Amino acid sequence: MNKTLIVWTLSFLITAASAWYQRVTGPTYPLSGIAVLGNTSIRYRLERSHAGDSDAPVGIIVPDSSVSGTLEWKRYKTDDAWSSVAMKREGDDLSAGLPLQPPAGKLQYRVILRRGSGILSVPDDGGAVIRFKGDVPSAILVVHIFLMFTGMLFSTRTGLSAFSGTENTGRLLAMTIGLLTAGGLVLGPVVQKYAFGAYWTGWPFGTALTDNKTIAALAAWTHATPAWWPGGTGWCRWARRGWPAWWPGWIGWSRWACGGWPAWWPGWTVWSRWACRGWPAWFVPPPSL
Repeated sequence: MNKTLIVWTLSFLITAASAWYQRVTGPTYPLSGIAVLGNTSIRYRLERSHAGDSDAPVGIIVPDSSVSGTLEWKRYKTDDAWSSVAMKREGDDLSAGLPLQPPAGKLQYRVILRRGSGILSVPDDGGAVIRFKGDVPSAILVVHIFLMFTGMLFSTRTGLSAFSGTENTGRLLAMTIGLLTAGGLVLGPVVQKYAFGAYWTGWPFGTALTDNKTIAALAAWTHATPAWWPGGTGWCRWARRGWPAWWPGWIGWSRWACGGWPAWWPGWTVWSRWACRGWPAWFVPPPSL
């Protein structure tokens, strides 16, 4: 099999696995499990995200008609008293609704099941947390997801290229930055505005993990960009002095900063020589400078 095809296939598998892991371990992935009431096992799946302008439905399948349910909730991380509503039974289903909250609002909730003197809280560790958000137009959301997934794919491929040397790393890096910029910095804020009413809640305005991961990835790849441009070898010679080298009084420090700011740490001398090409450069031996 062609080496390039192998690397692209590996890149896709790594990207798909990363996306899947991020999805199933994220805070909005449904909470599921098996609860036991007496001698009856009850499977449940509790949503942790709700979009739209309606109440959030909560349902649980309990075939035993002698079991009744109550839905309890309160605002997340508050000292509010628990509110409650009786769940309605329709066949095997017990269902109720959580009241609509403003975008980014969160509720902590739980289902209380009763049969005779037996009582069960689902889940049994304090409750699930659901976040409310506005609807995002499908066209915008689909393009955003496509650009971000493709950006992750090219990001992985660029890193493997630095290791394997199978393709033009500079071209792959440019595609990576372009896709992440379009998906994360252009459409990302648009999606967030529709969903949560704010364009950006990451650094320096907040601590939103998704926003911060996007800006960190772009910062890392942008740092590596000059070393992979055509003519980057010349830039690399200049980089031996470090970017602050043109400041008065920084000449001594700049000699150490060839490979990046950690170069002055004990034992980082070899790393600093390699890092002239950018942070991915340590994957492969650097060219002669």
